[in-house]
Amino acid sequence: MISVLVVDDSVVVRRLIVDALGDAPNIKVIGTAANGLLAQTKIDQLKPDVVTMDIEMPQMDGIAAVKELRKRHSRLPVIMFSTLSAAGASATLEALSAGATDYVTKPSNVGSIAESIAAVREQLVPKIYALAGRARGGLSGPPPRPGAGRPVPGRPPMVTGPARTGAAPPRSAGPAAPARTPRRGPQGRVDILAVGCSTGGPDALTKVLLGLPTDLSVPIVVTQHMPPVFTKMFAERLDRSTPLHVVEAAEGMELTAGTVYIAPGDRHLVLTRRGTATVTQLSSAPPENSCRPAVDVMFRSVAQLYGGSAFAAVLTGMGHDGRGGAKVLRDAGAEVLAQDEASSVVWGMPGAVVGAGLADQVLPLDRIASALATRVKIGRSAAVAG
Repeated sequence: MISVLVVDDSVVVRRLIVDALGDAPNIKVIGTAANGLLAQTKIDQLKPDVVTMDIEMPQMDGIAAVKELRKRHSRLPVIMFSTLSAAGASATLEALSAGATDYVTKPSNVGSIAESIAAVREQLVPKIYALAGRARGGLSGPPPRPGAGRPVPGRPPMVTGPARTGAAPPRSAGPAAPARTPRRGPQGRVDILAVGCSTGGPDALTKVLLGLPTDLSVPIVVTQHMPPVFTKMFAERLDRSTPLHVVEAAEGMELTAGTVYIAPGDRHLVLTRRGTATVTQLSSAPPENSCRPAVDVMFRSVAQLYGGSAFAAVLTGMGHDGRGGAKVLRDAGAEVLAQDEASSVVWGMPGAVVGAGLADQVLPLDRIASALATRVKIGRSAAVAG
């Protein structure tokens, strides 16, 4: 049974969350707190598996509460409750930076209490299952959609370094692992980096970008699962805190080296040619993998335009978005890197790529920036020399 502590100064919101979790199998709300200060005591007393945390509260707000909490409980999953506003987005990103694990947005423009409860349940329950399972080292309760959380039995173990050109994937005690696409060689030119991430992605992407050089010679396109407003605030935050220029992608932007383009919330990011330039397009096509923006959509677009000169990375995240697009990239001759399980908040998306035999490398988060920078430098130097 997964135990949950609900922290919110609003009696109505506390009741809403309790009701939303009431029918979820293997989840039990064991207590509530009206502010972050009370939450510290309740956490020590009740030892919950997951905490939901409001942001704006008296005495101790959610950001301060997370900072204090992390001094004693480094692995306890904390899910922030945020509003779909610029202020809410900014505060949520600050909370994630302070150590919060993930977030959900409070219902807006809903017609009834029942609809609000359903909206909270749809967002919150899968995250509780995935994050509680990650903290315990295994799944707890009904698993989320296939690909979320830990890999299913029979999938191959993860690769811990570069795969040899044309090498067969490692085998497990289960069924034979999927065959890898033959590589075109480790020295191929790289013209673009494409990154997909979700749960835990804001922190992971920040660390990757911090490790890249200011004179990076290729553009980077990113799909991070986030709602509107959040992606704009996230891009602005990354632009201030990392060495690269970071923008929220808009219609018709020409890709330039050293710039990072973040897919906007509720729009897919695709690429197209305009003469010799590559420009961004935003699509309102239906969600894929229950996501818009979706990593799969962006990866397919990158594969179509860049083929084998693309290099993709799939970072921490729930679900399996990115797996289908990674296959298209691999079939086009591109290389794919996945974050390893130990450093992922949730090993759903990267685990799905590894489990399908699509990862050329599986690396801890602290080695990914170096791997990307080195691959770009070697590939482009070889292309110039040739």
